[in-house]
Amino acid sequence: MEIRRVGVVGLGTMGGGIAQVAAQSGFETVGHEVSEELCERARGTIEHYLDRAVEKGRMTAEERDAALERLTFTTRLGDLAGCELVIEAIVEELEAKRETFAALDGIVAPEAVLATNTSALAVGKIAEATDRPERVVGMHFFNPAPVLPLVEIVRAERSSDEAVDAAYEWAERAGKQPVRCNDTPGFIVNRVLIPLLNDCVRVLDEAGVTPEDLDTAMTNGAGWPMGPCALVDLVGIDIHVHASKALHEALGEDRMAPPERLREMAAAGHLGRKTGQGFFEY
Repeated sequence: MEIRRVGVVGLGTMGGGIAQVAAQSGFETVGHEVSEELCERARGTIEHYLDRAVEKGRMTAEERDAALERLTFTTRLGDLAGCELVIEAIVEELEAKRETFAALDGIVAPEAVLATNTSALAVGKIAEATDRPERVVGMHFFNPAPVLPLVEIVRAERSSDEAVDAAYEWAERAGKQPVRCNDTPGFIVNRVLIPLLNDCVRVLDEAGVTPEDLDTAMTNGAGWPMGPCALVDLVGIDIHVHASKALHEALGEDRMAPPERLREMAAAGHLGRKTGQGFFEY
């Protein structure tokens, strides 16, 4: 099956980035949101980032205009009927995702691939909401999706080889670096990275270290390309806390639980780069 048309359900930070990736890569792309206001907000955000890419010489004005022409928005799930691949990027709540997949199951063609961008939930549990779980896979992009190349292609217990291969090949065509993994809590990166970042945040208070010094230590002493505090700010404090909670619930390991400092920052609305205030000011 050749994937020519891609649907993205949910156009927040991750979904909007995924839609941008798809449109930039030459695919007809349909973005879905629950209201016209959210559709317009997503359109404006994508246009902003494409304009910046032109300003920085990473793409031409003609390439930007062509990408925007390939991108349409809708509030009707039924408009995704012609998509060979639909990527869900809504809120990280199992029941909400199951409801979305149950609806998509009756809309897209039988051979279409349904993918979830979940970072911590079980892909198999989401797939159970459909009549054809064999066509459901995970496609876990990393924030910001247009910049970071990795996509984890997640095989659930009942995912077919055809669906997994189609998702992997599409990611390659979209200029990404896909890797295959099975449906385990946190997949690859988050299973390793989240408890490590939590440890780093705990060091701030336990050892009386500043965010600047912690990041300097890890970039100069461990060879990290970006310090842990800067990385959590980039990902989003709220996103990290949510994924950390999900992993802690799944695995019960203390290191998976988000540190109190991150919980307090999230509650205060200090979410990192996207709000201008996190461990650092932007």
